[in-house]
Amino acid sequence: MKIFVDADSCPKVVRELVLRAAKRRQIEAVFAANRRISDIKGDYAVMEVCPRGDDAADDRIVELARQGDLAITRDIPLAARLVERGIAVLDDRGRTYTSENIGQQLSMRNFMMTLARNGLGIKRIAQYGKKELKTFADNFDRMVTISLKRIV
Repeated sequence: MKIFVDADSCPKVVRELVLRAAKRRQIEAVFAANRRISDIKGDYAVMEVCPRGDDAADDRIVELARQGDLAITRDIPLAARLVERGIAVLDDRGRTYTSENIGQQLSMRNFMMTLARNGLGIKRIAQYGKKELKTFADNFDRMVTISLKRIV
């Protein structure tokens, strides 16, 4: 099992939590981004610096991830590609993407993008606090535990 993180937009507190969990459980955590992220360090941490360009980091995660791995991303199109390949996906707020819900999530994302392109987008204030981190931590731990049990 490996953990893949779409690191370009991942909050620092989530990266730190993943790094601690990877070390504690001795699981490789692969962080993919278009730039080097200085706090990605440790025995179980791998920094994949991808070429600049649309979806380069996404493509690298899809290329490397296998069934039994866990991916963390807020990018719904990337989540859809991973779910289609049977990979467990979680966003940085603890929402789980599955084959049952990814179609609806992708449709809603596309609808919101259409609204935004037409000047009708809803302004979002992205809060990330203790509540969001706790929800992520709880669901992340649950998904890692489930994935590890499948290996044994």
